[in-house]
Amino acid sequence: MLNVLAKRLVQSALILLGVAAITFVLLYALPADPARMIAGRSATPQTVDNIRHELGLDQSLLTQFLHYLNGLLHGDLGRSYAQKTQVMTLILARLPATITLMAAGIFVEVLLGLTLGIIAALDRGGPTDRLVMASAFVGVSAPQFVVALLLLYLFAATLGWFPMSGYGSFSNIVLPAATLGLLGAGWYARMVRSAMIDVLNQDFIRTARAKGLSRRRIILRHALPNAILPIIAMIGIDIGQFMGGVVVVEAVFGWPGIGQLAWQAIQQVDIPIIMGVTLTSALAIILGNLIADLIAPLIDPRIRSH
Repeated sequence: MLNVLAKRLVQSALILLGVAAITFVLLYALPADPARMIAGRSATPQTVDNIRHELGLDQSLLTQFLHYLNGLLHGDLGRSYAQKTQVMTLILARLPATITLMAAGIFVEVLLGLTLGIIAALDRGGPTDRLVMASAFVGVSAPQFVVALLLLYLFAATLGWFPMSGYGSFSNIVLPAATLGLLGAGWYARMVRSAMIDVLNQDFIRTARAKGLSRRRIILRHALPNAILPIIAMIGIDIGQFMGGVVVVEAVFGWPGIGQLAWQAIQQVDIPIIMGVTLTSALAIILGNLIADLIAPLIDPRIRSH
C-alpha cells in the first residue's frame, strides 16, 4: 500500500509539473501584453518597458519558468499583477466559497443521479427509462450559462423565490448548486443505471429474491452498495472539475469563489492568478482521484484483495 501511495505521489508531482509547464507556455504565447494592461492605454512605451522589466517579463521563457518553479517549491504562487497581492492569499480567501458551492453541487448531482439512475434501471426499456435517459442527455449537453440564465429567469426574476446573486445565506446557494447539479446529474444517472442493471442480474440478487426479501431491501441493502463504486470515482473527478470549472456559474451568480477570481484575472491578463487557479484545480483533481482510490477498497473487498 505504501509503495502504491509513493508511486501515486511521484506521478502527481510529474502531472503538476506538466500542467504548470503547458499553462505557462500557453500564457506566454498570448497576444495580450500584461505590462500594457497594467500601464493603461495612454502609457508611454518607456513606462510599459519599465513595468515589463519590473515584472520580469523581459526575460526568456525558460528563465521565467524556472523562476516560477523556484517560488512554487517554496509555496509561493507569485504576486498578482493587478491586485498587488500574493496569489496564495487571494486563493485562500476565495477557497471557502468555492468549496461550499462545490459540496452543494456534488450533493445535488449525486442525489438526483442516484435517484434517477435507480428509477431508470428498475424500468429498463420502459417509458420511464427512456424519459430519464433523454433528460440525462439534455442535461449533460446543456451549456452552463444557458441553464444558469434559465434558472435565474424562472426562479429569481419571475417567481422571486431566490435572489439574483449574492453570498452568505442558504437562498443564495440554491440556484448555483442546482445549476451545477442538474448538469452533472445526467452523468451519474447513466452510470448508476448501467451499474444497477448489471448488479440486478447477478446471482446473489436472485438468491435474495428467492429468500423472499422485499424489493426495497434488495435494492438498498444488496444492489445499491455494489453499484455505487463508479460514483466514488466520479465524485473524485468532480472535486477537481468544480474547483476550476465553475467560472461561468460563479460569474453569472456573483459567487465570490476562485472561479470568479480566475475570470477577473483572464480579463486583466493577470498571469500569476491564472497559473495559481490552474494549479489549484489540478491539485484538487489529483487529490480527489487519490481519495477515491483509497476509499474504494474499503467499500469493495474485491478491490482490496486485488
